[in-house]
Amino acid sequence: MFFRKKLEARTYDKENQMPVIRSSICTGEKVAGFRDIRTGKFTEVMLIRTSGDLAEFCRLYGIGESEISTQY
Repeated sequence: MFFRKKLEARTYDKENQMPVIRSSICTGEKVAGFRDIRTGKFTEVMLIRTSGDLAEFCRLYGIGESEISTQY
């Protein structure tokens, strides 16, 4: 049996990064991360398989689900 370790709150650079869900059109795979506003570089943080994973990502970084945009 596996136990999921409770992760502590993290921070990100709110002035230079924005939270984004990157979704594949072909496979539907979703990855949560941050996109640099100036360069457009995407930094992956975690794979989103369920709505619980998205809620966990939002809780870790103190983000509201309405603040996250989706890129295809």
